[in-house]
Amino acid sequence: MASYGGDIIEVTFNHPALGNGTFFPKANEDSTFDTGGFRVDDDADSVSGDGEPIYKKTRKRWSFETVCAMDMNNRQDAVVWSDIAEADEEAEFTITSSNGTVWGGKGKPVGEINFNGNAATFPLKAGGGKKLKKIVG
Repeated sequence: MASYGGDIIEVTFNHPALGNGTFFPKANEDSTFDTGGFRVDDDADSVSGDGEPIYKKTRKRWSFETVCAMDMNNRQDAVVWSDIAEADEEAEFTITSSNGTVWGGKGKPVGEINFNGNAATFPLKAGGGKKLKKIVG
């Protein structure tokens, strides 16, 4: 079976205090996923004197990042994303890709939130503690 990627076509959220909604990523923009979990450091010097490897494991949070269209008139995307970042509680996110996969996780917006008024876009990046789970696909 062929393997292919594709645009993120929507990101939904369900927040205990702010309700739910949908963000719509811009087509043909890069997007990244990190499912989180344990990683082993890539250090060529991590070896003992007798030649045995030393593995240093760390746990990484899950995250995704994409560029979203910004509707400041009706959906007020930028305001909603900022409100989710400001809230104390985490939100449940689902990320749907054009390749048919759907991912989900509990977390918060992370990083800078800079709005591009001319392009009507803004960066959408969220992360959370437990692994990002594949729901469909």
